[in-house]
Amino acid sequence: MPEAQTVQDATIISHLWAASGQSALENAHLLVISGSATSTSILKNLVLPGIGKFTIMDHAQVTPEDAGNNFFLEGPSSIGKSRAEEAVRLLGELNEGVVGIADTSNVEDVLEKNPSYITSFSLVIVHNLEPKLLDKLSTLLWSDDSFPPLVVIRSAGFLAEFFIQFHEHTIIETHAETAPSLRIDKAFSALLEYSMSLDFANMDPTDHTHIPYVPILVRALQDWKKAHDDRPPQSYPEKKAFKKSILDMKIKLDEENFDEAESQAYRCWTETGVPSDIAALFQDPQLSTLSPDSPPFFHLLEALRKFTLEPPHTLPLTSTLPDMKANTDRYIHLQKLYKARAEEEKARFKSYLTVPIDDSMIDLFVKNAHALKVMRGKKWGALNANQALLVNAVASSSKQASIHLSLSALSTLTTKQPGVPPTVESLTAEAQALLAPGTELPEEFGEYIGEIARAPTADLPNTAALLGGLVAQEVIKVITKQYVPIESYCTIDLVETWSGTI
Repeated sequence: MPEAQTVQDATIISHLWAASGQSALENAHLLVISGSATSTSILKNLVLPGIGKFTIMDHAQVTPEDAGNNFFLEGPSSIGKSRAEEAVRLLGELNEGVVGIADTSNVEDVLEKNPSYITSFSLVIVHNLEPKLLDKLSTLLWSDDSFPPLVVIRSAGFLAEFFIQFHEHTIIETHAETAPSLRIDKAFSALLEYSMSLDFANMDPTDHTHIPYVPILVRALQDWKKAHDDRPPQSYPEKKAFKKSILDMKIKLDEENFDEAESQAYRCWTETGVPSDIAALFQDPQLSTLSPDSPPFFHLLEALRKFTLEPPHTLPLTSTLPDMKANTDRYIHLQKLYKARAEEEKARFKSYLTVPIDDSMIDLFVKNAHALKVMRGKKWGALNANQALLVNAVASSSKQASIHLSLSALSTLTTKQPGVPPTVESLTAEAQALLAPGTELPEEFGEYIGEIARAPTADLPNTAALLGGLVAQEVIKVITKQYVPIESYCTIDLVETWSGTI
């Protein structure tokens, strides 16, 4: 691929996660254990947007089967060569700015003799790793909170699942669809003064048509409260009457800004406060043990908690305004009011910080304070280790649980009888053993166990391609700390073409 085209593609893709996300991506170093078709498909979708470095650890040589299903091998000419070296060489052609490293070590030896090498990476990805080694790897990476996340992928034929093992994951930029509050019901002084200064009755008709809905609502609410004991509309008839009063302010029938104000009237009787999911974060145990060494996120969260204790008991205002019916001058003036107030509140927010934090991170935190998220994950294998959870999964998500049980049965059988082709009967027995006594396998189980028995080791190109996109997307979320990654098992059925989570 020409260098200019690679840069252009990476630029387009990186718009999804902005400069901060791209920087995190470029500073990451991934370890991918196995140079399988699925592994290289995942890497393709990470190399293109510009992951900094990746290492493929694989001691195997390319087999005829590999050459037939892996697009990042050169067919028969790659047979007999190192699978890691061949895959790295060809993946490198996608983006010359990415560093690829081939490691022909045996992961078993590395886990035994040099485990610190594995824990030095930003994130570890494994595909169809031998169960005993996978258990040892997941235990290692779970043993310390500072160790990297682990992404586990299992696939067989047209069925697959993946799981992300992580300790704690904090997200500032969740890119939630929920917009920050405009604080119309608790208008700050400059907005209130501006709204009350507008002479709607004697205004030029053209100007009247271009007033943004925010000052219209602030004014309408103040007028309503004066006539109703300082209360906003509460009952349905009152809300209906309030909406009518907004439309009555029109001087022409086609004033879309007043129609827009009427559609946004709910903002006047919906009290602006701290969203419940953000208030819940204030109870996070990290805040009760805060120290100078605590992650910056929790220092920011503690500052936010203190900020909300002061009137008007809201999150800091942001200067971000939605699109609205208005002319340029009116909109810019409104934007300046919000920006000035937002800067004042940000300064007050910063006064609650007890450790130095970069201004750009503070800006980002305040801007996204309405949609913060703290996630705490689970160790790989925790579902199978808890029969009650597994039984609940069977009851609530039978199809997804059937795929998970089928792949788990294959892993168990592979450990017990290496080299012996699995049968439907032997796989069913292993799956049943995972469940509590007296629990029946899901009705759909039979549909999936047949596919596992038919193709227990098949790494099909179309399954690999879909996993490549799905897993790479989740890896980018984890690395950039943007958007919300899947925190459960994601199962995939390419026979009926669906995916779901447990």
